[in-house]
Amino acid sequence: MLKEYRNNATLGHFIMHVRNGMFRGVGITDTSSKSINTFVFNKGAEQEVIIDEVKYTMPAQSVLPLMHNQHFVFEYPEALVAWQFNREFYCIVDHDAEVGCVGFLFYGIHNPMFIVLNKKELKELSDIERSFSDEINVEDSFQGEMLRSLLKRLIIKITRTAQKQVKSYDKFSNEKMDLIRNFSLFLEGNFRKEHAVKFYAAALNKSPKTLSNFFAMCHEPSPVKVIHNRIILEAKRYLHYTDKTSKEIAYELGFENPEHFSRFFKSNTGKNISAFRKEDNNTTNKVK
Repeated sequence: MLKEYRNNATLGHFIMHVRNGMFRGVGITDTSSKSINTFVFNKGAEQEVIIDEVKYTMPAQSVLPLMHNQHFVFEYPEALVAWQFNREFYCIVDHDAEVGCVGFLFYGIHNPMFIVLNKKELKELSDIERSFSDEINVEDSFQGEMLRSLLKRLIIKITRTAQKQVKSYDKFSNEKMDLIRNFSLFLEGNFRKEHAVKFYAAALNKSPKTLSNFFAMCHEPSPVKVIHNRIILEAKRYLHYTDKTSKEIAYELGFENPEHFSRFFKSNTGKNISAFRKEDNNTTNKVK
């Protein structure tokens, strides 16, 4: 089942999937869903999910936040509930002061983030699901606001649960953890052009050394490693899902010199671009 709410005036779009066997995400190949974000609620048994060609196990009774640019396929999509919304319906960046999830759930270092629910949390999300199911069928002037209120409640519940499962949140203040969240947010908006730690440190009013030391204290990868990982992830998406040449990908990702990009890719993956693409094509052919 797929239920939708649309506001033609604002272009707001909200979607609820319940036992939808066609539920999947096609990432960067879908130009019509540039700002769609997703919460997947798995109330049943664990199942496999492939995200950007990497296989994961989604635990039973868990939630998975997914971004618009992620390609994903679930083993049993008909066993899931999912909520999707675009920026025009609810902008998580603009509401970050209220929900505190940007750069943590969606753009964070721990991505993908599988958030396991205890019995109390499972019941709370199941109650929210029922409220969504009721409101999605009520077509009146209050429907949009009711759905947004429920979505905000859902985001806050999931963020609270997720923060309890990240050890750093027990050791450091919210103000300090916001440094990592905001770094992730700035990175998502700028990684195509800005590859140096000093840019992000300056945006956060910190020195590169202070930023690196704090990441080390939190037992996180270094800022430069996080930047490199994000660039490589996007490069792999282009290689997996488009026919762009390595030169075109290099320019998309802010490399003025394609040879520099090729060396960067091999240094971070252990493979040159042509070998990676050939291996990817061989794997795809086997699946077919």
